[in-house]
Amino acid sequence: MLPLTLEKIAGVTRGRLVGAPDCGKITATSVVRDDREVVAGSLFLCFPGKNVDGHDYANRAFALGAVAAIAERDIDDARGPYILVCSTAAALRALGTYYRSRLNIPIIGVTGSVGKTTAKEMLAAALSPRFNVLKTTDNLNNELGVPLTLLQIGAEHTAAVVEMGVSDFGEMTRLAEMARPDFCVVTAIGHCHLDRLGDLKGVLRAKSEVFPRMSRDGTAILNGDDALLRDFDPGIRRLTFGLGSDCDYRAENVVTRGTQSVEFDLITPQARVKVQIPAYGAHLALGALAAAAVAESLGVPAEDIARGLASYRPVGARSSVTDTGYITLIDDCYNANPNSVGAALRSLAALPQRRVAILGDMAELGAASNELHRDVGILAGQLGIDVVICCGEKAEFIFKGTIASRAEIEPYHFPFKQALFERLPQLIKKGDAVLVKASHSMKFEEITAALLELGETPGDGLNAKKFI
Repeated sequence: MLPLTLEKIAGVTRGRLVGAPDCGKITATSVVRDDREVVAGSLFLCFPGKNVDGHDYANRAFALGAVAAIAERDIDDARGPYILVCSTAAALRALGTYYRSRLNIPIIGVTGSVGKTTAKEMLAAALSPRFNVLKTTDNLNNELGVPLTLLQIGAEHTAAVVEMGVSDFGEMTRLAEMARPDFCVVTAIGHCHLDRLGDLKGVLRAKSEVFPRMSRDGTAILNGDDALLRDFDPGIRRLTFGLGSDCDYRAENVVTRGTQSVEFDLITPQARVKVQIPAYGAHLALGALAAAAVAESLGVPAEDIARGLASYRPVGARSSVTDTGYITLIDDCYNANPNSVGAALRSLAALPQRRVAILGDMAELGAASNELHRDVGILAGQLGIDVVICCGEKAEFIFKGTIASRAEIEPYHFPFKQALFERLPQLIKKGDAVLVKASHSMKFEEITAALLELGETPGDGLNAKKFI
C-alpha cells in the first residue's frame, strides 16, 4: 500500500482521531483485519462480531506493530492511536474508494456467474510477461474484500485484477464505485443467487451495474457464446470472446490431453498463436480468451500472452487433479451452480477411463431449484457419465434426472454423507476418474478426504465419523 497518514485516513473515513497530538503524521503502509496478519506499519480494522470482536484484539495488534486502528467504539487502555468511526465497514469502503482514485494503473474487474476465479488467474498469467500484477486472493471479492484488495496495490504494481462477486441488486454498484475498473470481464450469465435475483435477466441486470461506473474509455470484455451477453450493449467499448466464429477473440482446434493440459489456437484481431494451458478442463479456454482480450488491449503481444498462459495454475478446490495411485480425483467442490456443474461434467466426459461424478446440492437457486437439479442429472446421462452418485436433499432431483435421461448409467442417491461413506469403497473402482462437486455449504471436502484414503483393499467401508 502507498503510505497514508492517519490524518488523511481520518478525513477520508470521516472519523475522529484519538491519540497523541502529533499522531496524525504517522503513516500506515498496510491494512489488515486479522491481528495474525499485522506487520510493522499496519492499520488494524476492528470489526464487531457475534462471536469475535476485533476491538478486543486492538492492543494485541499494536504490540505486533500496528501503527493505528479503525474502531467503532473506544478502545480500553489503547496502546496506540485509533480512528473512531460509525461503521468500520463503511470506513473501509470509503478508504478503498479514495485509494483507488490515487492509482494510475489499469484495473481489470472480473465478474460473472461461473469461472470468475479461473478468469482472474488467467488474466494475471497473461499479463505477467509485461506487468507486475496484483490480483485478488482467496475469496476477497465482496464489499470487504474488494477494498482490501485495492489497498494491497503498491508502488511496485503496474496492473491489478480485482474479482467482484455479487448475490443481490445494488452490490455491484457499490463494488464498482470503489474499483472503477478500466476493463471488466463478464464470464457468463448463469443460474446463481436466483433466490434474490429471480432469473437470468435479473442476474444480467445485477452484473451490468458495473458498466455505468466505468470510464467512458473503459472496455467491457463479454462472453460472446452467452445468449444474454452476445448482443448486450454495455454503453462502452465492447470486445467478445468465445468459440463462436463471430467472437473478437476465439479458440479453434481445442484439444484436451487427459487431465494434463488444454491446447488450442488463439485467434485475435492481430494474431494467431498456439496456446497450451497445463491444467485440466476444456472450459479453461474461455478464461484464457478473456485474458487475451485484456492483455492484447494493453499491448501484450500474442506470443507473450501464450507464454503467460502457460504459467497458469488452478487455485484451491477448483478442478484440482490428484493421482492418488488408485483413482484420478478431480476436486471441484469449492462451489457449484448449474453452469459450473455442466462445465465440470463436460470436462469429465472427455476423459478416457470410467467416469464417476459425485454431485451434491446447489444452493440459492430459488423456485427453479428442483428443475435445475434435474437438468443436471439429464445432462450427465446425455454426456455418457458412467456413474452418478448424488448426495443431499436437493441432489435427489439430480438422481431423478439421470433416470429420466434413459442413458446407460449407474445412478445412486444418498440423503446423507454417512451412508455414502459406507458405500464408497464398493462404488469406486481402481482407475476411475472421480469428480466431486457441490455448493460449498455441503462440505464435500469431507468426501474428497475420504476418496484420498481409498486403496486396493476396500474392506468393510470407511469410518464415517472420521470425515464428518
